[in-house]
This record gives sequence, structure tokens and C-alpha cells, in this order.
Amino acid sequence: MGTQMFHPRVNASDETIRMGRLMIRFLVTGDDSNGSMAAFELTVPGSQRLPAPAHSHLHYEETIYGLDGGMTWTVDGEEIEIGPGQTLCISRGAVHRFDNNADRDAKALCVITPAKIGPQYFRECAEVAAAAGGGPPDPPKMVEIMRRYGLEPAAPPAKPKRGAPI
Repeated sequence: MGTQMFHPRVNASDETIRMGRLMIRFLVTGDDSNGSMAAFELTVPGSQRLPAPAHSHLHYEETIYGLDGGMTWTVDGEEIEIGPGQTLCISRGAVHRFDNNADRDAKALCVITPAKIGPQYFRECAEVAAAAGGGPPDPPKMVEIMRRYGLEPAAPPAKPKRGAPI
């Protein structure tokens, strides 16, 4: 009576989104889980520093589980290395970003609870990245997409003034 019936499926979504050399493969979306969670594999090529700014989100937690290789996650200014079998839970409001500082590709499982973002966020970001033709994506467009999906870009770290002691 008005309730939608969900039928369990293996890899319910199974969609791969490419942003340059970065790959996001959605396994479960909010539509698949009645909004409770989203899960995707994140593949980051070796020596890939991401052009996206550090950000935070107030509406969900993000849990990272290392599958292959290693990534450096910076959370509230602290660098944390995540490798296979290691888990990191990023709390609501924590400013974070990630990079792959190693020579080999890295892969992690990312779980968003509740499922406040999904494939559409990454599709829109991929479009802006593709329009940049290999250069850095248009910052105002990326910020607009991020904010629309509840991600708040962090201010870039302050650079020391010329002539000031470091």
C-alpha cells in the first residue's frame, strides 16, 4: 500500500564514472538502499594529486576502506595513510581531501551514510572536468556543484607572506 518494494541485487548500480584518470564505480546508490547509504569504489592513479579543493559535509559520514595500493587522506590538517584492510571514518564537518602519492594505482571502497550524494554529483563534476580538456576544471563551476550537493569547499591554506619568516 504505497510502499516501494526493493529487490536485493548484487552490485545494484554498477556504474563507472570517469573524471579524467579518476574512476568512481557505484555499487549501491540511495535509490538502491532507500536512502540509507551509498557505496562506490574509488580508483586513483599513481602519483595523482587531485585538483579538487579540500571540503567538508554536514549531512553525512564518509567511511573509507582501503582495497589496493595506498592513499593519503588529509583530515582536519592531519595526513593519514590508508592501505588495504584499513578503515577511516570521516565525521560530519571534518575538512578532508585525498591524494595518491605512490607510483601505483590505489583503490578504496567509500561508503556514504546516509546517501546524500550519488552518481549525479560525480557525473556533473566529470562534465566540468571534461570541458577543461585536460586542464584544471573551472573552479567556480566545481564550487557551485559541490555546494548544491552539500559539500563545502574549504579555504585554501594560507601562504606565507613574502619576506615573512616561515
